[in-house]
Amino acid sequence: MNFYACIIGSEILNGRRVDKHFEFLKNELQKYGHELFASFIIKDDKELIRKIYKMVKDDADGVMFSFGGIGATPDDLTREIAAEVFTSKPLLRHKKFEQDIIQRFGEEAYPHRIYMADLPQDVKLLPNPVNNMSGFSLQDRYFFTPGFPQMAHPMIIVVIERLFSESKQKYRATLLAKTSENTLIELMKEIPPEIELSSLPILNNNGASVEISLCAADKKSVENYFKLFTDFLDKSEISYNLI
Repeated sequence: MNFYACIIGSEILNGRRVDKHFEFLKNELQKYGHELFASFIIKDDKELIRKIYKMVKDDADGVMFSFGGIGATPDDLTREIAAEVFTSKPLLRHKKFEQDIIQRFGEEAYPHRIYMADLPQDVKLLPNPVNNMSGFSLQDRYFFTPGFPQMAHPMIIVVIERLFSESKQKYRATLLAKTSENTLIELMKEIPPEIELSSLPILNNNGASVEISLCAADKKSVENYFKLFTDFLDKSEISYNLI
């Protein structure tokens, strides 16, 4: 699965708020051996949100966690765009959520708050432990939560535990060599796409160094390709340390 984070909020981009979703989601997925495929922090802009959602929808392996924009103010655009992109149907008043809003706010549910219950058709509600103002999901693949971390994060924890908790064990081998990236590029070209390759150059007063890391589910394959680097470094008398 390709996990996407879509963090909506102009207030993050202009510095009025600090994002807390990326680090949380990254860590929560890592508990089960998953990694984020992409993360976006975007402003409250209809066309931009629409483009991100369409891109995720077009990915047959895409799973998206979207944060923010599900309230009832004019800058809350998520519900309408999610309905358009993922269902091609208009919003529909969700009876259970409507009653939750009325129960919490009474007469103050009208004329504005009640519109939070206008959701894409065929959604599942994501319980909100703070104030019972739910998030929602579509197809058990697309998840929409409030922007408030204290509300959104418990929802996401439940979702990941319920749907994506099957642990994926991966094996990683890493070394730090006292040479430049350029020295090892030809070896890097031999790494097949099923093995994740990471090359991180390091510049300091001691000269150039590079950290090489290989990662995959097949331990033997990682060891074999990692040996290409260690053999080359040994033959070239380039010092390195295993990390």
